[in-house]
Amino acid sequence: MANRQALRELQTRLADRLQLARTQGVAASWLAVEAGGRNYLFPLSQSGEIFPWVHTQAVPYTQAWFAGVANLRGGLFGVVDLASYVSGEAPPPKTELARAESRLVALNSALEVNCALLVDRLAGLRKQDAFVDFSEKATDAPEFFGNQYVDLNGASWQEINLQLLAQQAHFLTIGA
Repeated sequence: MANRQALRELQTRLADRLQLARTQGVAASWLAVEAGGRNYLFPLSQSGEIFPWVHTQAVPYTQAWFAGVANLRGGLFGVVDLASYVSGEAPPPKTELARAESRLVALNSALEVNCALLVDRLAGLRKQDAFVDFSEKATDAPEFFGNQYVDLNGASWQEINLQLLAQQAHFLTIGA
């Protein structure tokens, strides 16, 4: 029970900081998330609201990475399992504890795609000075991948351009 309360408090703090960053120009550049054992960075300007995991309604005849649709604050959103989409593999089953830590990160409404990305865990906000090194994306990397960053602890973080992701034909074609 204490873990759930701590997770709720973390989410609330992150949501508050995200809103503050948007409205007051705080120097945070990315929302950091974890999905499928990898670290990702979403540009704040392309990220939307963060939601706790909600049950999704399965949609038949769709790609394995398409988790279904969910009602988020009265809007119907398609939910994409980010780790599964990036890896191209079917998502493994998740435990109740893993679902409790999972979050849905909506794409910014300016991108005009009612979609939320299912991630395993939020990892906070990151500024450019949180990283000690970076490399440009590999030539064989997906088009929506940005730079690869290395933080002070030596962990790698892959930037994802959510606007480019939302424009990918494969991303928009959920039919199997």
